[in-house]
Amino acid sequence: MNGRNSAAAPAHRPLLRTAAALAFFSIGGTFAAAQQSPASDWPTEKCNRYKKAYEQALNRQGKQGLGRDFLAGHDAFLASNCQSRAEVCARSKEELELANKLVLMAMNSGMSGTFLPFNCRS
Repeated sequence: MNGRNSAAAPAHRPLLRTAAALAFFSIGGTFAAAQQSPASDWPTEKCNRYKKAYEQALNRQGKQGLGRDFLAGHDAFLASNCQSRAEVCARSKEELELANKLVLMAMNSGMSGTFLPFNCRS
């Protein structure tokens, strides 16, 4: 043992303990704050993801073959922040193709099938 380390070590121990305690509580406090922060608005997030998927799919596929009722149903669903029970029924080949793409994109984005606006009553 050399004299330099043995004399300095006791003087620095309280300082190191204090620094370690502050670091521990700082990290713990940050973790606790992250755990207690309010959850993001999941319904709005889902709607934003769906809007993005819808826009991408429309840009790729185009609107040819999509009927007014199909497009109006989607517009109403999106305008309600995806909260209304829209009646979007895919009848044409193009509408069914778009609906299938949107279902896959929605599922890949973490949404459930019950979120989607597709419903054919008749």
